[in-house]
Amino acid sequence: MSVTEEKISYQSPIYLQLREVVRTKIEDGEYLPGTAIPSENELAETYGINRLTVRNAIDALVHEGLLKRVQGKGVYVMGAKVERDLETLGGFTQTMRSKNTHPTTKVLTKALRDAGGKYSLIFGIKPEDKLYYIKRICYADNESISIEEILIPQYIVPKLEGIDLSVFGIYEVYDFYGVNLKRAYQTLDLAKLEPKDARMMGIDASEPVFLFKCTSYDDKNRVIEFTRTYTRSDKCNFYVHFYK
Repeated sequence: MSVTEEKISYQSPIYLQLREVVRTKIEDGEYLPGTAIPSENELAETYGINRLTVRNAIDALVHEGLLKRVQGKGVYVMGAKVERDLETLGGFTQTMRSKNTHPTTKVLTKALRDAGGKYSLIFGIKPEDKLYYIKRICYADNESISIEEILIPQYIVPKLEGIDLSVFGIYEVYDFYGVNLKRAYQTLDLAKLEPKDARMMGIDASEPVFLFKCTSYDDKNRVIEFTRTYTRSDKCNFYVHFYK
């Protein structure tokens, strides 16, 4: 088979034509997210072109974020990135559903702990008061998106230990208890995951992730939640609106 059999004219460079052929196969579902595309040698033989031309076409799609090179393994199709609005208060489950994406979570840890000196200051409680500590992996359409560490004072949601957080989102639980989130303050940084967490997320430990730290307040001006969210930079885009 030649490039011309894909109904692409020779009015543009060959590598651009191959780029569009591969893009079409991704969009049509022939090359599925998370799977490897044919090797450079296979593509060169299939379309009767040289490897350098193939590499240029693949590089263009890598730069666009549609493909990802994995050293020693090949070139893989990337899934669509999830956009999240940094201005809108909402939990992971609600945010994913608003994007027509199926959200799931896997709770790794859910335990009670003392607030201690650091968190007693954040929440305005005593060091011996109890906090729920929750650590979970969040998935969108079965792909890992982030690892979250969530701290919530026990007095805010006294029966949290009896609620299945793989069934109900944190914000749904707040609704159960009449907790009305009003505002939040969030910071963004870059970080690297611990090797164990990176393995669970399916990424290399050397790969940087977005680290969001968020302190949330309710309509009674209580700090009701502090979170650290480690988000894969290859899976999410974030945007902010600026107003004059």
